[in-house]
Amino acid sequence: MKTSMTTLLLFQILTVITTGLIAGLFYGFSCAVNQGLGNLSDAKYLEAFQSINKTIQNPLFFASFMGSLVLLLITTYLQYRNGMSSSFYFLLAATLVYAIAVFGITVLGNVPLNEQLDKFTLISASAEEMATMRKLFEKPWNNFHTARTLASFLSFILAVVSMLKF
Repeated sequence: MKTSMTTLLLFQILTVITTGLIAGLFYGFSCAVNQGLGNLSDAKYLEAFQSINKTIQNPLFFASFMGSLVLLLITTYLQYRNGMSSSFYFLLAATLVYAIAVFGITVLGNVPLNEQLDKFTLISASAEEMATMRKLFEKPWNNFHTARTLASFLSFILAVVSMLKF
């Protein structure tokens, strides 16, 4: 049974919006937040990042981050039900990129580092311990973040292209 074009269009628009929000968030983090944090001392860097990691865990972030994955899956399925068009293939690619390289990298790369940092007690740490923790955290986290930022941008572009008629 085919999905109405109005329903499919609504899901495509919501999918583009949510993937765009995540791509924009990660891009902004790369352009400003990571740069600003990088200029801080070890103690201030670790303290600020611990605060950011706690703050980002909120309903708005989860709605767009998880919502993108859910909407990509639903929209891809709805497009599949309407026929194997170019839109379906672009959505499928967007879904795979997001699931593997945005969601997967976040869950398997960034989150474990965030949890490791969260367990680090700044108050009792020496300057040497803070420097070591920063070294263990900063570069790997930024590398994972760069990969997921590029992937989120690619997923967003693929979702946008899926709405074009060829």
